[in-house]
Amino acid sequence: MGAQLAAFSRQVPLLYFILSVNSIALAFTHLGIAPTSLTVVFPGFLVGACAIRCLIWPRRRDHVVEPKAAARTLRATVALGGALGFAFLAWALSLFPYGDISRYGHILFFVGITVVSCIFCLMHVRPAALILTGTVIAPFVIFLLASGDVVHIAIGLNLFLVTIAMTYILIICSGQFAAMVNGQIETRRLSNENFRLANVDSLTDLPNRRQFFHRLSVLAERAGTEGHRFVVGVLDLDGFKAVNDLYGHGVGDRVLQESGRRLLELSDDTQFIARLGGDEFGIIVDADLDPEAVLAVGAKVCSVFDAPFSVAGIVAKIGGSVGFALAPDAGTTAELLYERADYALYHAKARYRGQPVIFSREHEVEIRKLSTIEHTLRRIDLDAELSLHFQPIVNVGTARLVGFEALARWRNPELGDVAPDVFISVAERTELIGTITQVLLRKALAAAHSWPEDIFLSFNLSMHDLISQVTILQIVALIESSGIDPRRIIIEVTETALMQDYERVQDSLRILRSMGLKVALDDFGSGQSSLSYVHQLSLDKIKIDRGFIRNIATQENARNIVKTVIDLCRNLKFDCVVEGVETAEQVEIIGRLGCSTMQGYFFARPMPQSEVETFIANFRISDDPRMAAAAG
Repeated sequence: MGAQLAAFSRQVPLLYFILSVNSIALAFTHLGIAPTSLTVVFPGFLVGACAIRCLIWPRRRDHVVEPKAAARTLRATVALGGALGFAFLAWALSLFPYGDISRYGHILFFVGITVVSCIFCLMHVRPAALILTGTVIAPFVIFLLASGDVVHIAIGLNLFLVTIAMTYILIICSGQFAAMVNGQIETRRLSNENFRLANVDSLTDLPNRRQFFHRLSVLAERAGTEGHRFVVGVLDLDGFKAVNDLYGHGVGDRVLQESGRRLLELSDDTQFIARLGGDEFGIIVDADLDPEAVLAVGAKVCSVFDAPFSVAGIVAKIGGSVGFALAPDAGTTAELLYERADYALYHAKARYRGQPVIFSREHEVEIRKLSTIEHTLRRIDLDAELSLHFQPIVNVGTARLVGFEALARWRNPELGDVAPDVFISVAERTELIGTITQVLLRKALAAAHSWPEDIFLSFNLSMHDLISQVTILQIVALIESSGIDPRRIIIEVTETALMQDYERVQDSLRILRSMGLKVALDDFGSGQSSLSYVHQLSLDKIKIDRGFIRNIATQENARNIVKTVIDLCRNLKFDCVVEGVETAEQVEIIGRLGCSTMQGYFFARPMPQSEVETFIANFRISDDPRMAAAAG
């Protein structure tokens, strides 16, 4: 109806121009012959009405008409068309008694040409055109046929047949117009749907990554040219991977949907929230906020995850960490702002999980430092600069040295000693970790070759190693060619690594175990869902995180937790190792709780391979009074 009204509105001036010109011409030819009421008053009234409609038209032509108003206008047009048609016909026929043959012809011409012109002007509003045709042509044809004049009868029949043809053309054109309009509507619908699919996340109905970066780019450009201030945030869910792995992707999807709904309820007119992919969300706050206000926004964002998620009869607890970057201080390009917000998020997840962190100058210094480390790692001879230190693992109960854990070390002429957690983290982000793992494992296997057969080697694999089939196959090849009995090798994996891609990690561990290697879960208790993985994994050993040992002598809770884990290992038939043992008192307490295998500075600090053989040869637990007392 809106399209009909718009098309008709464009024809309004032409319609009334034709009516006015034809009426004036017919009135002029009968002036002085017919009464003044028929040649001046009545046609003047009709022409005046047409003029008024033409004057009103410019003020209404650009107005957006609501659907209900369009329907009312069309109904009025149908009624008005019938009334005007009948009025013009009645006027024309009233002039018949006052004319001669030539004026009869003019009247016939007036009726025919006026009706045909009006039909074409009204063809987009088919009901109005049909009403006009019916109210004018039908009576006029009957009038001509009833006149008894052969010429008039012929004209009447001619007009009747032409009208039928015109009506057919009207119906065809009207149908084509409707089909065209419906096609445009469908095209617009598909275009809107394509836009929605391209810019809206199908799972949460939030804006997607594409729309997020489009808006970010627009604001970043303003920040560069006008100094416009706004905030970019990147939010990541803590513990979501565990929910996905334990309960399936269906539950995970519903948790994401609920997360999006909670975030949307939290936002206001200045905040734009999008799902960037996986369990990562983007936030843009288009406002000039100081750091305290930004942290307040971040605290509100993190607080939406305080309440557990109740999905399909399952209650899941997850958290959220968020990193912010303030424009233009942190950057004036979309890529740089996102990268720095993402780094702030990384910093939050590593040190302030569940809290907001703002990108700062300290972070920028750290990024430059990590960039230097990355650049150096790419150009150095890894085999020459990387080395291993070995920390002994002792069974206090049997007074035996049972193994060594291999610990990575890097000393660079320019950078000096680089902490393992720093360069390993950089290597993981830059995909150098696979190469580094191979270099270190080759060195570790060569070192273990000279140890006694009853001493095992414990070696750490990163998450990236475990999810890379290429790296796993390279590890298998190294072990097979080393000549070391695979049963002497223990692979240590962290809970965090398991949570990244549980199924692929399981496949990798299955391959390693099929060779005879053992698997230890390292830093047990430092993550969020250790117990949920323990019963699913084929483990041989659990290593209790040093964080529980630090206060074991003074805090009963710490002792209770350690005791619970030791009992869990015993019930599941896992070996148990306690890390971070530093005092004889801790050794004695741990032994009393039921665990005899320990590792820590109390026994020895990590040492280079050149000192390992001497340590093995001289190791006698009875020679150390502290060890003897703890073991006794």
